Amino acid sequence: MKYLLIRKDNSYEIVWSVNLSSDVGINGAKTYFQGVKQMSDRKSFDKLWKVMTQKEYDDNYTRITSSEPIRWWKDIGESSDLDEW
Repeated sequence: MKYLLIRKDNSYEIVWSVNLSSDVGINGAKTYFQGVKQMSDRKSFDKLWKVMTQKEYDDNYTRITSSEPIRWWKDIGESSDLDEW
């Protein structure tokens, strides 16, 4: 299973990824990443980093892309003539 180390600031940037046995779980992956970052204190680690699976990241943090442009005025029932005031 692929586990990710994510920045906890507003960027949610993936900093590191690793494939580990699914038996390891999130706690095992946290322990692995704590070693990588050489942080022995779990509380300090948790303030800076988030550990999750690739699937969890994809479900929560990736944006749906569309080739069709966003037309927000249609969603709120406005006229398509934006110069109309």
